[in-house]
Amino acid sequence: MKPVNTTSTLPAKVTIVEVGPRDGLQNEKKLLDTSIKIDFINRLSTCGLPVIECSSMVNPQWIPQLADAEEVIGKIDRHPAVRYPVLVPNEQGMQRALTAGATSVAIFIAASEGFNQKNVNCSIDESFTRFEPVMALAKAAGVEVRGYLSCVMGCPYEGKIKPMKVATIARRLIELGCYEVSLGDTIGVGTPLQAQRLIQAVSKQVPIEQLAIHFHDTRGQALANIFACLELGIATIDASVAGLGGCPYAAGSSGNVATEDVVYMLEGMGVESGIDLRALSETGNMICQQLQRTNHSKVARLYQ
Repeated sequence: MKPVNTTSTLPAKVTIVEVGPRDGLQNEKKLLDTSIKIDFINRLSTCGLPVIECSSMVNPQWIPQLADAEEVIGKIDRHPAVRYPVLVPNEQGMQRALTAGATSVAIFIAASEGFNQKNVNCSIDESFTRFEPVMALAKAAGVEVRGYLSCVMGCPYEGKIKPMKVATIARRLIELGCYEVSLGDTIGVGTPLQAQRLIQAVSKQVPIEQLAIHFHDTRGQALANIFACLELGIATIDASVAGLGGCPYAAGSSGNVATEDVVYMLEGMGVESGIDLRALSETGNMICQQLQRTNHSKVARLYQ
């Protein structure tokens, strides 16, 4: 396992995982037509994004916005250089994803027992038991699996989360067969030094090349936290175009960090992302018009 980079050298290239069509839209109250979601993903596919999370196979009663997941997956224009992962909550969701033609999926778990119980109605250990048939199906189908680990720096029910607890669960996800673990600051409570301490702890148990970060901007700390993690060697960042999505535990606050703002920061530091910022910003403005909401990306407003 490579040691964590302790210098301020930034990675030459960063992979952006665009989560707007799934994590972004799932909390939006205005329901979009399926055709709009397909057009949204197709536009994102032309922006140079290497990964676009396109939907979720959760129960439609929980998230009505994503009830058309199969149709979306089946009708988007797939670019050969782009991966289109789908979130799956359990074995049934995995079966749906495979039937729909998904070639990449993601599973999710919390670093907090309280949040895990509220979110999926089971303990952390029970979640791992539920993952076993999902991983078996994925292996048989040759489908890669990404792991989401939420509440890594704080929980609305339990408060601060110890980095070592996060590290242990992240290692279990890798041992289960996930190729990568995305560390999520779900309620956006982290600050840069806290973020670095988290990465330092987790990277002792999981190679830093298999770690990604997923920081919400609830308290305006996301970009600073991302930069702090880049300094330690993190090179995969989750973000949502136009800052789509919100934090359900902080009324009126923003949630996901805006992809446009992340790309602008990377470009300014000479870090390659391969993304066309103008095309991305125009796509973000388009979907915000459809949602009748404000674009939370400061950079994208320059292209309105």
